[in-house]
Amino acid sequence: MILPPPSADAAHRPAGHPPARNGRIGVLLINLGTPDATDYWSMRRYLKEFLSDPRVIETPRIIWWFVLNLIILTFRPSKSGRKYEKVWNRERNESPLKTITRAQADNLAASIGGDSIVVDWAMRYGNPSIAERLAALQARGCDRILAVPLYPQYSAASSATACDKVFDVLRTMRWQPAVRIAPPYYDDPAYIEALASSMRASLSQAAFEPDVILTSYHGLPKVYFDKGDPYYCHCAKTTRLLRDMLGLPADKLLMTFQSRFGPTKWLEPYNDATLIDLAKKGVGKVAVVTPGFAADCLETIEEIGMENREIFLTNGGVAFHRIECLNDSPAGMAVIEAIVRRELAGWAAI
Repeated sequence: MILPPPSADAAHRPAGHPPARNGRIGVLLINLGTPDATDYWSMRRYLKEFLSDPRVIETPRIIWWFVLNLIILTFRPSKSGRKYEKVWNRERNESPLKTITRAQADNLAASIGGDSIVVDWAMRYGNPSIAERLAALQARGCDRILAVPLYPQYSAASSATACDKVFDVLRTMRWQPAVRIAPPYYDDPAYIEALASSMRASLSQAAFEPDVILTSYHGLPKVYFDKGDPYYCHCAKTTRLLRDMLGLPADKLLMTFQSRFGPTKWLEPYNDATLIDLAKKGVGKVAVVTPGFAADCLETIEEIGMENREIFLTNGGVAFHRIECLNDSPAGMAVIEAIVRRELAGWAAI
């Protein structure tokens, strides 16, 4: 097949061909996902996509199909929708995760974007989809794409499934772009320094000095760790480096895990159980930071900032402070930009 010359008009190109203007580099920021709305059917559609992923739920497919479709998707959408209602960005009619991820991409584009580098963003579940945004980058002439999963600590249930989706899309392309995947950055000095700086700034604005600070990470079934998932080790190293950076003793900065789902054993210690235990032992003032989340979302704003706050205070705690994620703050953007600049080495002089 003879391809049309680069100057050929787009209207005369066969369907599926890259644009005449190519040679650009695409950067695609990827986060977990978001429902399109908080109503039952929007939540059901989102939860079905998320919980149907075999990377997320490793239960045998036949058993899980019945559990998911006959039980979970019957009752959970309404419950989850009510939670999202508490944090929904009503001005934009979207979840905070979508608002913040868009802002991160916009800020990155302002820093490194231009005629040769195009920055975009996508969600692994929900919209905008990875398939849609990869196609958009290719349509804009990107024949090299850097995918950046916004998960500091690697897990097959987060980082790997984002990569899976990228590769699934590549399989459908006749003319594939070259693709790089940014690695996890759980021990990157820029990330640790940004976390420490953010924590200092947030705690300086709090009305109290915490007795204990919890570093709460999204949970993972323990059996995944037993099979070789490095997530727990990555979380532990982030916590240790953060503790060293802040000069805190081991009993002042604790590691916990949140958001467990179902009856199986998850990584411990559990965040909610730890808060109850601390309160009952007389620890009155607690702060919680969520280093595993690049952007605030339902799990940080509602679960930590509302549910866990109530759990702690109703069990005897006196004061509770949630430290926001890095989000699109200058410190947060410095981390993302440092990662992208490093991973684009050899592709672009930036």
